[in-house]
Amino acid sequence: MARLRMGMIGGGPGAFIGPVHRIAAELDREIELVAGVFSSDADRSRAGGEAYRIDPARAYPSIEAMFAGEKARTDGIDFVAIVSPNHHHLPAARAALQAGYPVLSDKPMTATFAEAKELGGVVAEAGLPYGLSYTYSGYPLVREARARVAAGAIGSVRKVVAEYPQGWLAGEATGKQAEWRVDPARSGAGGCIGDIGVHAFHLAEFISGLGVTEILADLAAVVPDRALDDDCSVLLRFENGARGVLLASQIEVGELNGLRIRLYGDKGGIVWRQETPNELTIHSIDGSTQVIRAGDAAIGPDARAATRTPGGHPEGYLEAFANLYRDFAKQLRGEPGSLIPGIDDGLRGMAFIDTAVRASADRAGWTALKV
Repeated sequence: MARLRMGMIGGGPGAFIGPVHRIAAELDREIELVAGVFSSDADRSRAGGEAYRIDPARAYPSIEAMFAGEKARTDGIDFVAIVSPNHHHLPAARAALQAGYPVLSDKPMTATFAEAKELGGVVAEAGLPYGLSYTYSGYPLVREARARVAAGAIGSVRKVVAEYPQGWLAGEATGKQAEWRVDPARSGAGGCIGDIGVHAFHLAEFISGLGVTEILADLAAVVPDRALDDDCSVLLRFENGARGVLLASQIEVGELNGLRIRLYGDKGGIVWRQETPNELTIHSIDGSTQVIRAGDAAIGPDARAATRTPGGHPEGYLEAFANLYRDFAKQLRGEPGSLIPGIDDGLRGMAFIDTAVRASADRAGWTALKV
């Protein structure tokens, strides 16, 4: 089977997420990075191409140049990965889709909800695949949790608690990765809520299978003179009447990447932690507790398809990311079984960010989440 050829927008010198996308895309040998616009600066784009060891002629100075150059080749790119800061997502995705290229974009979908709705129209008009890298939905045991909740393992969902604590922005935001995240011109309306809160939101809906209908948001910029939120507390109401809590913070000193999600139903509970991703804990109302491990014979088909190694050989962030790329490759080839988040997930995420920011600023209380 011929490998799909990927063009990348963003991810140049000094970027964190660009190399992650490249490693994930190429892990299963189904995709190859062959071209890119790695920076809006031509010299830095060229340097990015050198770092990724691609043909120097395919490290382009602009998006327009990449599309023109790749369309002139018999071995041109098959799709585009967008790994730049949020304010680039709409123009880059629009240009790619209008040029006839499917898009896999880093999250969140865009910088603002208005942009997301505009991009939704572009995706619909283009009729091409569009995916989002909500990375944590690629973990095998997250997919196992989703399947077990859907099968009734914990009964009817009553409560969802999603927590995402970090501490890396508790002080001054220095360095490339920190600076753009606290800049409204590049990050968009949300800070912490758009960077990691939306991950927790997506995971809550992905595993529960339920949509959030209302939120009560309290967002704060705790660090003095910070323009965007860095600490978020949000109450949730789900479509079946279940209640939820979403906590996201980047000022909790000592926390690294402590994403955790807990779901409780009338028959039991289920718990997954990102920092120990190869264990899934299931509590039963009879008082018993079961721990499922990645690679166990007991896992279902979705988790098994996302697992590469035998039990006891940990899989983590890069492998989960690679599962999204493998799912996107399935979608491009018209194969079944893809769980890649798409346009609807993107729109719901942006509606959540927008509603939380506005409702918190207005002290609006319970506010409907409308997409």
